[in-house]
Amino acid sequence: RQTRTTCPDLGIETLVGDFKGSPTDLQIVIDAAPDILAHNVETVRRMHPAVRPQADYDRSIRVLADIKQGGLLAKTSLMVGIGERDDEIVATMADIRAQADTDILTIGQYLQPTRNHLPVDRWVEPATFAHWKKVGLDLGFTVVESGPLVRSSYHAESQAQRVADGGDR
Repeated sequence: RQTRTTCPDLGIETLVGDFKGSPTDLQIVIDAAPDILAHNVETVRRMHPAVRPQADYDRSIRVLADIKQGGLLAKTSLMVGIGERDDEIVATMADIRAQADTDILTIGQYLQPTRNHLPVDRWVEPATFAHWKKVGLDLGFTVVESGPLVRSSYHAESQAQRVADGGDR
């Protein structure tokens, strides 16, 4: 709220965790009215226990739904190459759209941050990323960034503008 007061013309994108399912905590951020509010699902349902043991797949989808129901642009990200199958990525994208009506999706290659983290399972081909972008747009996402170097903040300002301009379709 203070940032909005101090810099009223500044575009604000905020990335939040799932607040352990607390709707009250999430509502504080929604009430602050960032232009885009992001919560990253990160991976497919099957991989959640290994990739995000502190999180819950369904809870993440609920957070995205609450963001959208709060009147904000909702954004999420997936990382691939960590052990998921292509059909699971498509199913996750469909869950995010059908259950949470999320506006912006980014998909990027998982990179093992330390040897204590899960290893890279596969290097996803650029053509597969292009396919997922098309699938995402067909599912109704307004903006989809999909590529090996894409991260959740990838071209954030451009994404906001593309949403304002009607999206990637």
